[in-house]
Amino acid sequence: MSDHKGWHDRGYLPHFDAAEAIQHVVFRLEGSLPASVLDRIRQASDGLSLGVDEALDRGDGPDWLADASCADIVAEALTSFDRERYRLLAWVVMPNHVHALIRQEDGWPLSTVVKSWKSFTARKVNHRLGRSGAFWASDYFDRFMRDEGQTIAAMDYIEANPVKAGLCRAPAHWRWSSAAGRTRGAADIESLADLEVRAPFTNER
Repeated sequence: MSDHKGWHDRGYLPHFDAAEAIQHVVFRLEGSLPASVLDRIRQASDGLSLGVDEALDRGDGPDWLADASCADIVAEALTSFDRERYRLLAWVVMPNHVHALIRQEDGWPLSTVVKSWKSFTARKVNHRLGRSGAFWASDYFDRFMRDEGQTIAAMDYIEANPVKAGLCRAPAHWRWSSAAGRTRGAADIESLADLEVRAPFTNER
């Protein structure tokens, strides 16, 4: 595999990539954000702080992942290489976007991991829906976690997204999520101690 890239740009979004970094990654369907939000993203350094989630949760664009079989395809792709290419800490498949909180593994750059998720699922879901053309938007958002508190907050935020969007009444009720079928408690946090959550030792942006 190729080397990790540290800070770099892909298109108009900044990205960070380092072995052992814990990353909150968001990728979305093509056409899922209005032009006004995209314009704000192009002028800023951190798209995740610009109301992107709020715009996605309104669901003004395509919602192909509202189809249960399509959401299943994406969920399977996220979980298939857990503990091999990355450590998957939390995830959720929404009708028009995906959140994943992962610890990067050495030798698996973040862009490579996201590309594999997107290319595999795009082919499978397009086939399932009988459509062709772009499925995912071309870029993705990522934010690295600086400490354990930020990581736990991201886990809670990700698993609560379906509740916030009005799709269910409790995180565990959403089938396409790491919260499905369980309630996270103190026992779950032990995995974070194993991960030695820390800010990447590189120049900050």
